[in-house]
Amino acid sequence: MNQIPVKDITPPPSPSEKAASIDLYSSREHIYVKFYKGIFKNLRVISGAIMLIMFYGFPLIEWNGRQAILFDLPSRQFHVFGMTFWPQDFMLLSWLLIILAFTLFFVTVFAGRLWCGYACPQFVWTWLFIWAERIAEGDRNQRMKLDKAGWSLTKLRKKVVKHGLWLFIAITSAIAFVGYFSPIRQLVNDFASFSLGPWETWWIGFVAVATYANAGWLREQVCIYMCPYARFQSVMFDQDTLVISYDEKRGEHRGKRKKDTDYKAEGLGDCIDCGFCVNVCPVGIDIRDGLQYECVACGACVDACDDIMDRMGYERGLVRYTTEHQLEGKKTHLLRPRLMGYLLVLIAMCIAFGYTIYSRIPLEVDILRDRGQLYNKTPNGLIENVYNLKLANKEQRDHDYRISLSGVEGLQLISDPVVTIKAGELLGYVIRVQLDPEQIKRSNYDIQINVQALDDDSISITEDSRFLGPAPRR
Repeated sequence: MNQIPVKDITPPPSPSEKAASIDLYSSREHIYVKFYKGIFKNLRVISGAIMLIMFYGFPLIEWNGRQAILFDLPSRQFHVFGMTFWPQDFMLLSWLLIILAFTLFFVTVFAGRLWCGYACPQFVWTWLFIWAERIAEGDRNQRMKLDKAGWSLTKLRKKVVKHGLWLFIAITSAIAFVGYFSPIRQLVNDFASFSLGPWETWWIGFVAVATYANAGWLREQVCIYMCPYARFQSVMFDQDTLVISYDEKRGEHRGKRKKDTDYKAEGLGDCIDCGFCVNVCPVGIDIRDGLQYECVACGACVDACDDIMDRMGYERGLVRYTTEHQLEGKKTHLLRPRLMGYLLVLIAMCIAFGYTIYSRIPLEVDILRDRGQLYNKTPNGLIENVYNLKLANKEQRDHDYRISLSGVEGLQLISDPVVTIKAGELLGYVIRVQLDPEQIKRSNYDIQINVQALDDDSISITEDSRFLGPAPRR
């Protein structure tokens, strides 16, 4: 018997079900960034050059016979120019990170994602890789044509040159990064002679691969899917935040036209729909669709649009840094409560942090009493306590320190009162303190142990301890 086909009466998916079926990740489409010129590009090149000079240059600077910035993990010492920080100073690092976070919040509320467009390492290196790509393969149209063409010696040569430049940048970046943790000059010599240690080899390889992948292949994917800042930065925006926007009232309707025609009589706006703003965007968005979280505020579309406006003889600013209030014809409020709140907190933290660094004493003193016995009696009848001192010289020069006692009259320091500690050295030093039993009226006394540098009176620390003796007879 033939079966009668049953008609599918399943209802079509609702809009919410359609939205739920949308993939959270879409396959990457290669973005061919077009070469352009403009004031914001110049600013970005300057800021990027400063970042690169600092990154590559700081490990090469010598400071008092030592690498200026060196994070010596085996010795647990972190040298930053003339200062040395120890694990005990990690609170300062936390404080610094909080200051940087508030700086980011302040800048975001005021001017959007300027950090992303002008100082973020991901995009500094991305633009560097795009530059290398253009050097090897040509501008946008040439690269697109090259990728569509079949393999030939010319294509192979250009691809080898491009990836060779990418690998060179990635490897030098990795060496510079590891140079912050291992002396850079010795590191370069070991790398050139193929005598690197295992951990240095691992980290140079890891950072080089990460740089090559992130700046060469992933690029905008890192910003869109990996960076959390892209997700929460919109929470800090308000209608007075300076962002890149397309002036829809002025630009619409879009359309092609001849340069000398009265395009407004034809119902057209200033946008000629050339697509130049899209072709120069490093994340491949169309700013004319409105503000999008993918936008990194680099100003490439602003420069591109201003160039087209100049060629057409129109006023600049169709795409510009502006505020939502300004686009609506309202007044922009520069001094607003949230922005001023961030600024005041940031200033207060910077002043407090600067004072803490300025008044920081480059000496660490820890005192532990000998746990073997409370006290002992010397052959000449004196009561003796033994203390273990841990002394850390946090400066990058040697110091002689004098140890002195106070708190009880008649205390005698039997050990050598002067001790020499080399730069960055942690020294264990045992001192013996004696007291005549005739002067002991109770079983314990509060005493103070002072350690002071002989060549610098400002380097002085006094720590409290206790001197124990026999209980007096009643």
